[in-house]
Amino acid sequence: MRLLHEDATTGPALRARLAALTDRWLAALLGPADGVALVAVGGYGRGELSPRSDLDVVLLHDGRIPAPHVAALADRVWYPVWDMGLALDHSVRTPAQARRTATADLRAHLGLLDARHLAGDPQLTAAVRATAYEDWRAQAPVRLPELRELCEERARTQGELRFLLEPDLKEARGGLRDATALRAVAASWLADAPRDGLDAARTRLLDTRDALHLATGRATDRLALQEQDQVAARLGHDGADGLLRDVYEAAGTVAYAADVTWREVGRVLRSRTAGRPRLRRVLGGRGGRGGFVEPQRIPLAEGVVEQDGEAVLARTARPDRDPVLPLRAAAAAARAGLPLSPHAVRRLRHAAPLPEPWPAEARDQLLALLGAGEPAVAVWEALEAEGIVSRLLPEWAHVRCRPQRNPVHRYTVDRHLVETAVRAAALTRRVGRPDLLLLAALLHDIGKGRPGDHSEAGAATARTVAARIGLDAADTGVLTTLVRHHLLLAETATRRDLDDPATVRTVTDAVPDPGTLELLHALTEADALATGPAAWSTWRATLVDGLVRRASAAYAGAPVTERPEAAPPGPAERRQAAEALRTGAPAVAYGPAHGDTLALTVAVPDQPGVLPATAGVLALHRLAVRAAELRGLAGVLLLTWRVAAQYGSPPDAARLRNDLVRALDGTLDIEGRLAEREAAHAGRRRGVPPAPPRVTVAPGGSHDATVLEVRAHDAPGLLHRIGRALETAGVWVRSAHVSTLGASAVDAFYVTAGDGRPLTEPEAAALVKAVEGALG
Repeated sequence: MRLLHEDATTGPALRARLAALTDRWLAALLGPADGVALVAVGGYGRGELSPRSDLDVVLLHDGRIPAPHVAALADRVWYPVWDMGLALDHSVRTPAQARRTATADLRAHLGLLDARHLAGDPQLTAAVRATAYEDWRAQAPVRLPELRELCEERARTQGELRFLLEPDLKEARGGLRDATALRAVAASWLADAPRDGLDAARTRLLDTRDALHLATGRATDRLALQEQDQVAARLGHDGADGLLRDVYEAAGTVAYAADVTWREVGRVLRSRTAGRPRLRRVLGGRGGRGGFVEPQRIPLAEGVVEQDGEAVLARTARPDRDPVLPLRAAAAAARAGLPLSPHAVRRLRHAAPLPEPWPAEARDQLLALLGAGEPAVAVWEALEAEGIVSRLLPEWAHVRCRPQRNPVHRYTVDRHLVETAVRAAALTRRVGRPDLLLLAALLHDIGKGRPGDHSEAGAATARTVAARIGLDAADTGVLTTLVRHHLLLAETATRRDLDDPATVRTVTDAVPDPGTLELLHALTEADALATGPAAWSTWRATLVDGLVRRASAAYAGAPVTERPEAAPPGPAERRQAAEALRTGAPAVAYGPAHGDTLALTVAVPDQPGVLPATAGVLALHRLAVRAAELRGLAGVLLLTWRVAAQYGSPPDAARLRNDLVRALDGTLDIEGRLAEREAAHAGRRRGVPPAPPRVTVAPGGSHDATVLEVRAHDAPGLLHRIGRALETAGVWVRSAHVSTLGASAVDAFYVTAGDGRPLTEPEAAALVKAVEGALG
């Protein structure tokens, strides 16, 4: 305990001292013994004992000792360990049993590769270790595919460490298990991992796990949100984001090494099953000079060829004299759908620097790389692994491995930018300037992590990049506009009334011409698709399309008139209103589906509390509201909702009507039911508490209404609470536009005073306070 809490030792030295102390203790527990050996395996065998690690040990015996005596020896070691409260993974075996177990169990075999003698007969340990290595190398053609499948299954279940907000340092892809697997591949003598930075990356992951164990006092490998600040402080990072960036970078190094290594393993094993051509090349055979068989090399571009399924540099390539070669090789590899050879990438590190501004060929090759689609991701990451991207674009270093603490985003900033370019590549046929679309996709979030609005900071950075790569003034202007306003269409379409002239003017004032709008439309879709499934849907696409059509019409000279009068109620709505008047109760009916949403019309005799009651009933039935519009018709309120079922099928209209009747007459406790659900929801919520709600008035949002914008953590009944606050304040809600991204809700309400005019500044300020109070 003094070593853990009072000693200043950290890192590998701490793990080595912990292992040495544990070694002496266990050896003393075993004592003098003939014909047995105590062996550390796995992580303990490697001497990498973290503060709360399990102890993985095997008690070997030569098979001549009576079983009761062996059991007594085992108890002499195991029970004191358990009494100390330590986790123990133990077994008792003869060397033959250990060999059979390893043959049947891949994990057991991997553990024996790290076997280390602790006490007893060292020859027993040496024999078992030697046999484990002999069998591993002999069985490599079978064992390595099995090990690869094990790694891929972990990646499928645990995810990619470098993109997770709460990563598992051991099990996720790029974690400690993968680093151990690379050691096992090297032990097979079939392939070896790229060594540059791999040991340092593995050490950083181990150091992070040590700090996590000390911060939590538990044997955990998951870096949970609530513990990241403590772990960061222990490791000397400037906050949790600095910690995650360091962990992500280490995981990226391990993941890249794994990709390269498994590719080489596959190539070696394929060659063994295809007539042993590699052996012929080594030993000599017919063909080539002196019987040497030349590998086939297919030209891809100037200085770049394909060989053995990889893009490699031609023998005549001179990176030191060809500054465009890194981009040309990357583009050629991506176009051919090939990985860049690790050896080629290492040589490309020494390419001559590009002049500024870049020559046209360099810019063209960058665009060819970005336009290659999905294959560009692996090629880009190969360049990043060797620091080439940050050398070509120094601004990239600021977003590299930068976390995004937003569950909507599934990637770090740098990977999101590359993924956006991949998505944009599929949209280039529908825009007039695909080059500017691809560049905007790569740079649209380049300002994240800098002070102020990331869109404004990104626009300034994009201007710098544009000058470096040689864009002219006009193209630079378009690129900076796209980066500055890359959120404009999605935010405006989902949070504003598309029929309000002010909404269209918001777009036409910011975007100067139809060509730029066309690019912005494609960028919006690519950005959302690259963000994650919650960021794009048929409903959002429909709204953005509608906004773009209106703005395009305005560019074409169509007058932007005042907001049109609402269309008169149709026959179905009139029948609903008549039924509500006749029965004195709500009338509820579904309308046609549109994308992933349904129309829902509710007619209710005019009375207080209709909006919050209806919103509450919809929340109880797990219907997510996308938009709402309220109208009056001869003593009846008509509420037209656009809803989507969160789970399964939407409830019957009759059930909604019955619950709405009970909500309006007070027999259905909406607030109590929603509070129960919110309490359960909060109980399952992990990590840091959500930010407090924010209520603002959007300046210039509308000419004939006041636009109230509410940003809050999404929770059951949020719209019900807002509606109740608006009703209590005595304002009329003309329409509501609801947008939910992951755990965040951004809702806009077009409200007027009772006489139909926009609110005055004091009235709007009072309404903001009222809604903030209702949301706590």
